[in-house]
Amino acid sequence: MATVANVKVAGGRPSRLPKQVSASTIVLLVGLLLFSVPTMMFVVEQSWSGEEGAHGPIVLLTGLWLLHRRWREVSSFAAPAPSGIVWLLLAILIPLQIFARITQIVEIEGYLMYAAVLVILYSIVGFEVMKRLWFPLFYLAFIFPPPETFVAFVTVPMKIWLSEAAIWFLTLFGYPIGGEGVRIYIGQYELLVAAACSGINSIISLSAISLFYIYMRHQARWRYALLLVLLIVPVALIANFFRVLILILLTYHAGEAAAQGFLHNFAGIVMFAIALMTIFGLDVILKPLWDRYIETPEEEVVHG
Repeated sequence: MATVANVKVAGGRPSRLPKQVSASTIVLLVGLLLFSVPTMMFVVEQSWSGEEGAHGPIVLLTGLWLLHRRWREVSSFAAPAPSGIVWLLLAILIPLQIFARITQIVEIEGYLMYAAVLVILYSIVGFEVMKRLWFPLFYLAFIFPPPETFVAFVTVPMKIWLSEAAIWFLTLFGYPIGGEGVRIYIGQYELLVAAACSGINSIISLSAISLFYIYMRHQARWRYALLLVLLIVPVALIANFFRVLILILLTYHAGEAAAQGFLHNFAGIVMFAIALMTIFGLDVILKPLWDRYIETPEEEVVHG
């Protein structure tokens, strides 16, 4: 899609870099700007302003920084992709995005817009570069809220488990508590363990930030990194369990107004911070044990 030339880079590797920007590339970039700006404004308004999307700005800035950091390592592999494939993919994605915008479904619109961004990036740098940039590109997808149907499917069992666990735990201490499903009755109060109250939404934020931390520290040791990734959801669930306990006890001892006010949000922030610090702490504890009993750093690199 652009005129290219073989260029010698450090180490003697030939690189196919764009010599000049073609007219079709300019058209794609202008179209991308026209489509992405309204969609991003919609995402900021509908998602980033709430607890479930508060991590969006952090992910966007750190994701762009990752791309900039890795670009020097992978730029020598850049080569424009075949234009036919690019236009075919855009012909599918753009009408779908227009439909999503009309229907005001922010989750679908955001992901379709990002898919179009990836297609245009593919047209400029090619598949080899995108393959080497897989993590930053995957990580940036966290700026968009996941589909509500998917969230409900995954989190409803978690909310029920949190409710039952909180009821069982407080029963041990003699509290007048009972419940059914995600409803909890304590004293004269009735609580509904929603996604926000249980902190389930924080799992997405915690996953995004933890993945960034794990990638930066252990990207060359994928087996150990995978172990830390598998610990994210259990850590988040335990933190959210204590958040639910705090909200129940606040409601019982201080009243519903106190539990639903500043202390409600403060409990969420504290539990999120504790969960994040727990991931960091587990890394500090597990890494020496992994190196000693499972695999040394040199073996990890060789096997990888």
